[in-house]
Amino acid sequence: MPVIQLPVIESTSTPPLEGRKPSWLKVRAPGGPNYMRLKGLLRDWNLHTVCEEARCPNIGECWEDATATFMILGDVCTRRCGYCAIAHGKPTWEDREEPERIGRAVAALGLDYVVITSVNRDDLADGGAAHWAATITAVRRQAPACRVEALIPDFQGQPASLQTVIDAGPRVLNHNTETVPRLYKLARHGGRYARTLELFRRARSWAPDLVTKSGLILGLGETRPELLATMRDLRDVDVNILTLGQYLRPSANHLPVARYYHPDEFAELAAEGRQRGFAHVEAGPLVRSSYHAKRQTEAVRTAP
Repeated sequence: MPVIQLPVIESTSTPPLEGRKPSWLKVRAPGGPNYMRLKGLLRDWNLHTVCEEARCPNIGECWEDATATFMILGDVCTRRCGYCAIAHGKPTWEDREEPERIGRAVAALGLDYVVITSVNRDDLADGGAAHWAATITAVRRQAPACRVEALIPDFQGQPASLQTVIDAGPRVLNHNTETVPRLYKLARHGGRYARTLELFRRARSWAPDLVTKSGLILGLGETRPELLATMRDLRDVDVNILTLGQYLRPSANHLPVARYYHPDEFAELAAEGRQRGFAHVEAGPLVRSSYHAKRQTEAVRTAP
């Protein structure tokens, strides 16, 4: 099977030689039988995945394992984050039948764990929360044994929207912090660091037993002390699971990579996270928020 070399942008600290790319950023090209089957089924069902829209490097591995992260509420985001490959603009998409199609797809695939995410829909009064709840409910009804991880937007900080999603009964509530507070204005247009922390604070207050999760992408210009302080903030609002992955520039129109982290550095940061009390830390150059999501949740259940 051929190997895809992911695009590597020069580091501002130690630029690589022309044409030389870190060996740990190589992945197998997708194309196995399960990958092709799932790709066809998703087209037949007219469903979106963040795996494709965000150009995830793990798509071949995950789809071959019949694992995908469904993306609801269309494929156009109302925000323009500097690191994200998903299209942005004014959404016109509305599909009231999507929740039932996702429920049927999860049942047909025989999944016992599914991750659902969405674009930001700041154009909707509730940020899409009702659609979120309908989707979670449809999966729980059509595949009762399947656990749902909801990777949600911040709903512009609306408590009622968050409550709507929590009331639908996801097994895991995931919201990505993405970067350190200093870089929010640069990287997370429309996002607020304090709003992210408040989301987790409210979730823990309303649903004490809910597993919570967040992720950071590294290489946007953060410092190690800033990373450790952000980890501390997430533990202060009792986030259970943390993911850490390398930022890879989707195009020349996106933020440049400020630094590439060696796999050993990811291992060190994972150890730092565990020392700070996270039940599980998934860290590595190609780690993304939903990578090995089922395994991450099981690690929380078995944690002391």
